[in-house]
Amino acid sequence: MKKWTDKQKKKVKRLIALVSAVTLIIILLLAGVLSVFHSIQDKKQKEKQAEQSLLVNVTQPDIEVALLTPNVNSRPRLALEEVKGIVIHYTANPGSDAMANRNYFEGRKNLPDEKKNKVSSHFIIGLDGKIVQCIPLDEMAYASNDRNKDTISIECCHPDKSGKFSTQTYTALVQLSAWLCGHYGLDESAVIRHYDVTGKKCPKYYVKHEDAWKDLKKEIFKEIERYRTLKK
Repeated sequence: MKKWTDKQKKKVKRLIALVSAVTLIIILLLAGVLSVFHSIQDKKQKEKQAEQSLLVNVTQPDIEVALLTPNVNSRPRLALEEVKGIVIHYTANPGSDAMANRNYFEGRKNLPDEKKNKVSSHFIIGLDGKIVQCIPLDEMAYASNDRNKDTISIECCHPDKSGKFSTQTYTALVQLSAWLCGHYGLDESAVIRHYDVTGKKCPKYYVKHEDAWKDLKKEIFKEIERYRTLKK
């Protein structure tokens, strides 16, 4: 058997060192990839847990379902793929009831396919607190401009030009909003006004009176917390 020369031995040592270095680099890279993967998975898990902690089984209020006829102006049947918020509106039609406003949306089906005719809402709450559903919760409504794609809209009737909701409307709005927030796992920041989307003074009274708006949101989440406490 031939003896290896010093040159050959050095060459083998260099090759072994190179292979070892490459192996170490690969191991370190794999460890880094696994670390990032686990970090992403942990983050997703925490986000999921956070979302689940917001889910509360609030009792659904009585809802009269009176869905609009599918049409291009008020019920386009476009999918609402996610719900990130609840948008509160007022009808700007003092003294009108829920069904009258629902029928106004229905009447849009007979008008030309134009932007000015595109209007609707998922829910309308009457002066007497009756809740009417116009659009399924998995479909978009034409109510909140850029937020149509990821929000549920609630129109509220009001007795006079001030835009302040009646006690019955207010109570029903709290119950409906609490149910929706509990169902979709939404926090307080997800309940907004039309005003917060476009700057339009809607709902009028709750834009002019910021304290009244804050109190309304507190009532909604007080209701949710009541159900959360009942579960414990």
